[in-house]
Amino acid sequence: MRHHSYTSPEPAAVTGSGQPKRSDWATLKTLLPYLWTYKWRVSLALLFMLGAKLANVGVPLVLKKLVDSMTITVSHPQAMLVLPLGILAAYGALRLSTTLFTELREFVFARVTQRAVRTIALQVFRHLHSLSLRFHLNRQTGGMTRDIERGTRGISSLVSYALFSILPTLIEISLVLGYLVLHYDIWFAGITAVALVSYIFFTVTVTEWRTHFRRTMNTLDSSANTKAIDSLINYETVKYFGNEEYEARRYDDGLMRYETAAVKSQTSLSLLNTGQSLIIAIAVTLILWRATQGVIDGKMTLGDLVLVNSFMIQLYIPLNFLGVIYREIKQSLADMERLFHLLDENREIADAVQAPPLLTGGAQVRFAHVDFSYESKRQILFDVDFTIAAGTTTAVVGHSGSGKSTLSRLLFRFYDINNGRITIDGQDLRDITQASLRQAIGIVPQDTVLFNDSIEYNIAYGKPGASKAEIVAVAKAAHIHDFIESLPDGYDSMVGERGLKLSGGEKQRVAIARTLLKNPALLIFDEATSALDSKSEQAIQAQLKEIAKDRTTLVIAHRLSTIADAAQILVLDHGRIIERGTHLQLLAADGAYAQMWQRQQAHPEEVEGPSPGIDGGYPENVVQVM
Repeated sequence: MRHHSYTSPEPAAVTGSGQPKRSDWATLKTLLPYLWTYKWRVSLALLFMLGAKLANVGVPLVLKKLVDSMTITVSHPQAMLVLPLGILAAYGALRLSTTLFTELREFVFARVTQRAVRTIALQVFRHLHSLSLRFHLNRQTGGMTRDIERGTRGISSLVSYALFSILPTLIEISLVLGYLVLHYDIWFAGITAVALVSYIFFTVTVTEWRTHFRRTMNTLDSSANTKAIDSLINYETVKYFGNEEYEARRYDDGLMRYETAAVKSQTSLSLLNTGQSLIIAIAVTLILWRATQGVIDGKMTLGDLVLVNSFMIQLYIPLNFLGVIYREIKQSLADMERLFHLLDENREIADAVQAPPLLTGGAQVRFAHVDFSYESKRQILFDVDFTIAAGTTTAVVGHSGSGKSTLSRLLFRFYDINNGRITIDGQDLRDITQASLRQAIGIVPQDTVLFNDSIEYNIAYGKPGASKAEIVAVAKAAHIHDFIESLPDGYDSMVGERGLKLSGGEKQRVAIARTLLKNPALLIFDEATSALDSKSEQAIQAQLKEIAKDRTTLVIAHRLSTIADAAQILVLDHGRIIERGTHLQLLAADGAYAQMWQRQQAHPEEVEGPSPGIDGGYPENVVQVM
């Protein structure tokens, strides 16, 4: 019986997250509580499984009775009419019982398996959203989604194989060995036991040897998939530089190495199958030799010969399948290991025990002597100290890499600060729930990323469950309603991957509408008009000022003309506040701000733009991951 390799690969000794490889038992211990939630269903399924195996072992015993009954002498002719009919009925009943109990087991246990898969998948999904921004900036989306997919599939496979294949096989082997010991020559049980031990030892040894081929396949599979997804996500960049063939060669290089590893895996699988078949063939031959000799010597009946042969056939099938099952279990455990490693990822930013929600009044924001660094070797903010009075606007300006966008990330508590405090209405951000904090803040980011869904969905994301009237109202306020209505599908128009079907200005207007719908107490504008032309910018700026009226607002700006009327302007340089005051006060001081103003007035086209890659070690435009 040939078996084909299942290509669910196994992980390397150290996972992509840098965590050490956990043991198989540790993975099983993590899974068991999810199954034991339905302990009554599990127990009932196990009883049905036991019933199926007892019926299966009983079939050869009834067959022996049937064969022996056919040799009844002429002195008992009535037995020929009664016994075979009764035994035939018993034989059919046992055959039916085996199938019936098996199907009842599947019926009872189906909900347990699927609910466990659903619960774990949902828990992983929620956990990924609870991880810090640092994790998501470092992740490889393609590889991670494959880990989740293989892990959830591995749960179903493991439960099916371990609970309803390995355990029933062991029960059946025990019953057969027990019967052979009690009723026949010790050679029968001895040959069977030696064959079992040899088969299991050979299977485990060769499968463990093959493991490194599977791990290599896993690594190369995830790598090739990651490259493919990155290339497709960055479709425009590939086209800009005409690098389609370069990307194809990179992808093919991964596929070629995967192919080499897969061939080695298949070759070793052939060796495993051959060895397993050899062990079983030798055992069956020896068993039949002993049984045939017993019939010739008169120590065994033809029924005994049929019984022993039937036992060996019944054992041969699960034994041969046992090798496949072991490989599948090892692969499922490896797939689950990566899934559970995602659950083991440290949250880094977690709510305090029994943290209360944020209670907002006027939403006064206070940065009190804040020090912060993304990495220990590079500090980004140094003793940053300022207050945004409730209902006022504070603007932050400075050269790229000065730490401006870091302030917004800290307000959202994507990271925890090293020293100092950040408070809203006197409440330390570390002492309140993150959900209530982020619900109170709205942001119009520099680079708006939209979901690959309709315009209506993306606007409604600011307030899930909002009515169509509310969505239309904020779209009008963001001056995008007329544009949406001009589209063939209106509000149902799809925006494409990351919103790429819309222009930069259109995406920014959607972001403004989304934030308006959220109606937050605190607003953050991270260069909110950077993607607009001058005419549109003037219109949106007037609108943003109206939105920010009587709200606490933090504006991160490069174009100084847009924040001239802010109640307070902070000038950041290398993570330090070097100047603060109103627009007129800073011009009168004739310092860094005045120099920036004069430069922009003389060369309005040369606005200090966003960092091309680094602001304290992280992309300037990565702000909103809500």
